[in-house]
Amino acid sequence: MEKKVKKTFPKNLVVVVLMGLAVIIFFNLTKNLQRFEPEITYTQFIEELGGKDPKVPSKNVLSVDFTELDIRGELKQESTFYDERSKQEIDFKFFKTRLPFKDKELVDILNGKGVSVISSESRMWKGLFFQLVIPILFLGLLWVFFIRQMQAGGSRALAFGKSRAKLLTEAHPKITFKDVAGEDEAKQELQEIIDFLKDPKRFQKLGAKIPKGVLLYGPPGCGKTLLARAIAGEADVPFFSISGSDFVEMFVGVGASRVRDMFEQGRKQAPALIFIDEIDAVGRQRFAGIGGGHDEREQTLNQLLAEMDGFDTKEGVILLAATNRPDVLDAALLRPGRFDRQIEVYSPDLKGREEILQVHTKKVVLDKAVNVKTVAQKTPGFSGADLANVVNEAALLAARRNKAAVEMEEFEEATERVIAGPERKSRVISDYEKSIVAYHESGHALLALLIPEADPLHKVSIIPRGGQALGYTLQLPMEDRYLTTRKELLGRMTVFLGGRVSEELVYNESTSGAQNDLEMVTQAARKMVCEFGMSKKLGPITFREREERLFLGRDLTRDKHYSEKIALDIDSEIRTIIDECYHRAESLLKENREKLDKLAESLKSREVLNGEEVKKIVGMENPTKPENR
Repeated sequence: MEKKVKKTFPKNLVVVVLMGLAVIIFFNLTKNLQRFEPEITYTQFIEELGGKDPKVPSKNVLSVDFTELDIRGELKQESTFYDERSKQEIDFKFFKTRLPFKDKELVDILNGKGVSVISSESRMWKGLFFQLVIPILFLGLLWVFFIRQMQAGGSRALAFGKSRAKLLTEAHPKITFKDVAGEDEAKQELQEIIDFLKDPKRFQKLGAKIPKGVLLYGPPGCGKTLLARAIAGEADVPFFSISGSDFVEMFVGVGASRVRDMFEQGRKQAPALIFIDEIDAVGRQRFAGIGGGHDEREQTLNQLLAEMDGFDTKEGVILLAATNRPDVLDAALLRPGRFDRQIEVYSPDLKGREEILQVHTKKVVLDKAVNVKTVAQKTPGFSGADLANVVNEAALLAARRNKAAVEMEEFEEATERVIAGPERKSRVISDYEKSIVAYHESGHALLALLIPEADPLHKVSIIPRGGQALGYTLQLPMEDRYLTTRKELLGRMTVFLGGRVSEELVYNESTSGAQNDLEMVTQAARKMVCEFGMSKKLGPITFREREERLFLGRDLTRDKHYSEKIALDIDSEIRTIIDECYHRAESLLKENREKLDKLAESLKSREVLNGEEVKKIVGMENPTKPENR
């Protein structure tokens, strides 16, 4: 980067010099054009002066600026003279005249008449000030606020169309596949890209064409950007990184120009990798109801499509891109020949989470009793970023408690902190509300034990967490599951309804504390009917059509592909499913009311109970195991 600055410095200096000359010429022109100075005769000048008697005040002359050859001055009031050239009288206030002879007494006469006299020396300094000092000050300000910022890459006033892609140099820490855990399938898919960049001739001699573009997509925090940097580290080639939002500016054509410049930089340093993060910022479907056909984003996308179709993989430039929303990308961007390979980067499974935790705990001092596999089992659905956050939070908690190593207690609390938010022990609630919360959470916890197909109970607490939660019941599955049966869904919904049912059973009243539970139940019931085909009345039919086109407000204007009668049947089935789960929860809690009361009392006094403690309190040390799925 330093070499580039040195090369452009002389060019900038030439620009500064030319601009300085233009400024000097401009000042001279404006100085000469700023006032009208007709040339009058020396005789008329004496008349305007009121004669040569120094005792008589000046008649109309206010000030003069003279040398040995000419006089320039200003009158007190406008006067007229007859111009021989134009044959007409002309009004003037400023004038100039030539001295016909050397009049040594003229200065004394002017001083005696009270005329302001400017000498030739003072005029020289005044001219020097206007012609040199002001332009130099102007150029200095121009250098500070314009040229230096341009060279430093701050405002880039003259480089709007230049790419803002950052080149990953040796100064950056090198990342390889050893630093990426839990994504074995994705790394295997990307290995061909690395082999091609290391030895392209091996592929070319067989007539094989490496993909021009690779799209990494998946949930946030799963390592898409980390994978891209690992490819650059493995292949040991120049790596250009840029965000999709860097292409779009308020100026028309800037995005397309930056795309051209980015690919040009890649070709100059081939073999190279170009990585566009969050490509959905510039690659959204064209004419999606946002802007017109000449929208700046669409121009940028059109240029990106042209560049991807134009450059050949023989040049050794491969485009990588990452997004969380592949569904909104333009179809032309995803077709073969552009992004040939699309790789999903998904949330890690149990083995992947264990590997990720081992990577993040390398520099953390762990207690000997810490079992990384146990932590992985307690974090289902966590992304790589979530797991990194758990490790960091655990280390912070151990440091806060002045411990020499991070123990399982800190990992347990850090996991709950990520799931439900930090504890808010300072929040003071009344005994009445505390009792309601205790029965609410006890209803969830007891049903989690009574329903065989429900996920195992891990912990129940009535300590407020996060913004709104006054308590929580944590269930953790024994293993990663990718399919869910109808029976498991109904059991999960029944547990969600346990809090509301417990409140009504004990206090004959319902509260707002079940808001989130009701949202989860309604959402699950609607998916069962409309997406999973689990309705006995409507049968194995899905009533949700996925939109292929993206328009503004598509979620508000989604077309219904069924009649009004079917809509009524859907609502009726959702109501029926929820009612069945509600009655089941009510029946189970009524049958086990004594256990519910005992658990709620223990929870009010102890505030936090783990799964084993709950089993002992309710006398269910050996609960019925779930049936084989």
